Amino acid sequence: MIIPAALQSGDTIALISPASQVKHHYIDAATRRLEEWGFRVLKGEHVYDSYGNFAGTAEQRLSDLRKALCNPDVKAILCTRGGYGAVHLLEGITPEEIRRNVKWLIGFSDISALHAAWVRAGIASLHASMAKHLAEEGDDHVVTRYFRDILAGQRPCYHVASHPFNRHGSVSARIVGGNMAVLCGLLRTPYDIFSEGTILFIEDVGERTYKVERMLYNLELAGVLPHLAGLIVGRFTEYDEDPGMRATMYEMIASRVSRYGYPVCFDFPVGHVTDNYPIIEGADVAFTVASQGVTLEF
Repeated sequence: MIIPAALQSGDTIALISPASQVKHHYIDAATRRLEEWGFRVLKGEHVYDSYGNFAGTAEQRLSDLRKALCNPDVKAILCTRGGYGAVHLLEGITPEEIRRNVKWLIGFSDISALHAAWVRAGIASLHASMAKHLAEEGDDHVVTRYFRDILAGQRPCYHVASHPFNRHGSVSARIVGGNMAVLCGLLRTPYDIFSEGTILFIEDVGERTYKVERMLYNLELAGVLPHLAGLIVGRFTEYDEDPGMRATMYEMIASRVSRYGYPVCFDFPVGHVTDNYPIIEGADVAFTVASQGVTLEF
């Protein structure tokens, strides 16, 4: 897996909106923040557009992505928002194009579809917060600090509190993951990121417990869950627990993976939350779950 080069002051970051439309003031505030850090910002031609729920037509959004990818001056591509729509672009870029133009892709949520394209091409990418976070959180926010450090070439080491459902163990392997619904929608396609011996991290928003359980059964029956090296359960947000399921979200997930022996941690700070820790997709990591807490070292 190729890790894109660290960014230097004066480098160019492209801002594009490859999925849902974005509030303009988030784009403007994120632009100011990046410029304050010493970067040049190149906005996609359609970054402010709207077309129904989307930030422009699929052709317009793909055009902005391909221009940013193929521009040699651009060192990183920051997606302004997820939402829905990134899947429209997958067939418009090839692994060869991504490999010829190695650069950071940054975003999360629906952007997991584009991360899958980068993983398929053998290029690492950055699962991280987008324009809203840069607009609303200060430079002293822990996630913002990690974000800047990674772009500058530093590799983080995260320490997280223990959780009652954690299963102890230690493993070193490649880490992949993202939004569960998006990734399960790509299962058994050319953009399927699930592979034997990897550490998988998952998160989601607005998905009820039974829907997440159905996705886990899908991964189990497809042979994914039995052959992981480890599992990181991030934050599942904006849903109501269903008493009829006879289990909470985390209880259900713990039950579904109880037969496997690899380390598992719960409530890791990744997902649709302010403390969305950046994850380098495709990087090799050391993952340790112990009684005193969880360590994830890149």
